[in-house]
Amino acid sequence: MSELRPKAIKKYLILLPALIVIILTSTYPILYSFWLGFQRWMVWESPAPLGFVGFDNFIRGFADPKFQEVVGTTALYTVISVSMSVGIGLGIAMLLQKSGKLNTVIKMFLIFPFAVSPALKGFTFKFMLNPSFGILDRSIKYIFPFLENVVWLNHPFWALFWLAMSEVWGWAPLVALMFLGALGSISPSIFEAAKLDGTNNFQLFIHITLPLLKPVILVVTLLRTIFSLKMFDQVVTMTGGGPGSSTQVINYFIYQTGFRFMDMGYAGALATTLVIVMTIIASIYVRTLNGKEA
Repeated sequence: MSELRPKAIKKYLILLPALIVIILTSTYPILYSFWLGFQRWMVWESPAPLGFVGFDNFIRGFADPKFQEVVGTTALYTVISVSMSVGIGLGIAMLLQKSGKLNTVIKMFLIFPFAVSPALKGFTFKFMLNPSFGILDRSIKYIFPFLENVVWLNHPFWALFWLAMSEVWGWAPLVALMFLGALGSISPSIFEAAKLDGTNNFQLFIHITLPLLKPVILVVTLLRTIFSLKMFDQVVTMTGGGPGSSTQVINYFIYQTGFRFMDMGYAGALATTLVIVMTIIASIYVRTLNGKEA
């Protein structure tokens, strides 16, 4: 026991710096936001919280029409972003499933879009959608001339759509790599046996491939949902929440509430609510995944 104890202490000492960083960068801010949610603190009124207000800030959030609008915008953004990331990622994976030199090269480059910072993605798409010189804008309008007068980032729906697509561009290739790994683990004998029974490619995909990929689909959907709810950087660099408030997602609204309108108590309550919602979503996915594995 005396010999094991120093080794155990050494392990904890090695982990201690990482633990301190985690506490300072994630645990403490979450707990501080939770505490702020129960305080009345308008920074322009006082440099410190003015007192405990119970659940008033949380109740205010549920009754606030502006926050309800932002929740709807975030939900629509999440549906577009998650569904297209999963759909396009799965499509890319199916196309690259067969081995070949070109496919191998493409797989090597799939990770690069994900490595681009979210802020840079926003700047890039804003540049490409510029109605005067944007290459993406010009390409779309060359193929679909009836869209010539559309200014993408000045239109409420299209601004939200392209905001979602900037995220899809970064995530879909990574999702494809995750699906490729899962597809590679499926025994070819399963498909061969099904083909001997006269099953066509569409039936193979619906009745064999998709069911076997369900655990991966759930994991990918969970990751994309959480990251979509956390969206912030691209809103700042690409749309600024506009036109109007059509691209104001929850994180951006919390930022505006806290650092523009200086209502720290309300911002803390909204941030805490977002953390709780993401935790519930993660719990549901994990339970579902465990149930399917069982």
